[in-house]
Amino acid sequence: MVRMGLRTYLMLDSRFEVIGEAGGGREAIDKLERGGFDGQMPQIVLMDLMMPEMNGVETTRELLARYPGLKIIILTSFLEDEKVVEAIEAGAVSYVLKTVSADELIYAMQGAVKNMPVMSGDVSQALTRGLRKRSASTEVEGLTEREREVLLLIAEGRSNKEIGDELHISIKTVKTHVSNLLMKCELEDRTQLAIFAHRKGWVKEA
Repeated sequence: MVRMGLRTYLMLDSRFEVIGEAGGGREAIDKLERGGFDGQMPQIVLMDLMMPEMNGVETTRELLARYPGLKIIILTSFLEDEKVVEAIEAGAVSYVLKTVSADELIYAMQGAVKNMPVMSGDVSQALTRGLRKRSASTEVEGLTEREREVLLLIAEGRSNKEIGDELHISIKTVKTHVSNLLMKCELEDRTQLAIFAHRKGWVKEA
């Protein structure tokens, strides 16, 4: 229904011609590999994020690797920081929410032709937050061996007393290590430290 609505609206705009559509990333790639849509190759692709077989980020990355001249606009309902970062890193020109008006979508498409990114304030903020989180999770190199041990135990849900007993150190020393970890990782609480450790791949999943 979403694709039908988009097609109907865009067909009323003489500046654009809808040459085809696909129900998922793999289908889109297969169609382009077979010569495009009725022999035509698109200039602009409106890409959803959540699709069967291949998600929007994977499809964007794959399409641009094969057809670097494509202009891809992510059109989605999701405003998660990490998804915005991943989409832009994959090469999408713009990231647009499905709540935008028809005129705003057309504006983003016109911008894509000129390789001009178009994002709402909410999306720009999500991108900024996502990049900051990415920076915090990749640039921490100054952890001591003891701090890493404490971090892994925090990720396992251990209390300060349990960590102290495990490492044979005082609760006061544990608190000092926790404070140092929060400062070095630029995080605010133990929960964020636990998530950080899991994202770094330092914690073996059960």
